[in-house]
Order: sequence, then C-alpha cells, then structure tokens
Amino acid sequence: QVQLVESGGGLVQPGESLRLSCKASGFIPEYHAIGWFRQAPGKEREGVSSISTNDGATYYADSVKGRFTISRDNAKNTVYLQMNSLKPEDTAIYYCVAGPLDLRLGLPIPDYWGQGTQVTVSS
Repeated sequence: QVQLVESGGGLVQPGESLRLSCKASGFIPEYHAIGWFRQAPGKEREGVSSISTNDGATYYADSVKGRFTISRDNAKNTVYLQMNSLKPEDTAIYYCVAGPLDLRLGLPIPDYWGQGTQVTVSS
C-alpha cells in the first residue's frame, strides 16, 4: 500500500513561486511514475507533470512548460514540484498521484492519490 502526503500549497500573487512536496511511503515498483494532477472548479482534471521511478524521465503539460520543474529526492522518498511565474489560471487543487507509467501520455495511471493541496494565485 502506498500513501502520498502533499504539502506546500497556499495563496500567492501572480508571478510568485511555490514548491509542492509529495512524500511517499510504501513500495513503488519500477516502470511507475509519480506525478501531479490538478483540478480547478468547472474544469477537467489535468495532468501537470510526472517523473519516472526508473530513469527520472520527466513530463510537463504544455501549460506549465518552462515554469514548473519536477524533481525527486530518493533518500527522502519525496517528489517536488517547483512552480515559478505562477498565473491565476494555475489556481487549482493539486494532487500527487502514483501508478504505472502510461508511456503514451507520460503520466502515471492513477493507482494512489494524495489528499490534495490548494494553490491559489490571485492579486
């Protein structure tokens, strides 16, 4: 059983930065990935970013490329999402997700979800 615990959300102004953390407990097999999905009110859920447990390959949605960076600290079993140049449209609940890597999408097929953390970007 895998548990994912997110932290780091909050309220920031446009242009500012936040770093989300996802601490994983339990065994995550090879050929899996840990990633971030987000859900905004009235919008479809969006896969934002992902990192493979095998080789560290990363994926980013077009909407966040060049602004967000995903990384991992294997010693701490933690995945980070550094979010820079935040925009109001980044406002959403961000969920950490783990599961088998969908090679076509570059995102994990969600087997496990964290509880979510709210990110609000507003002036």
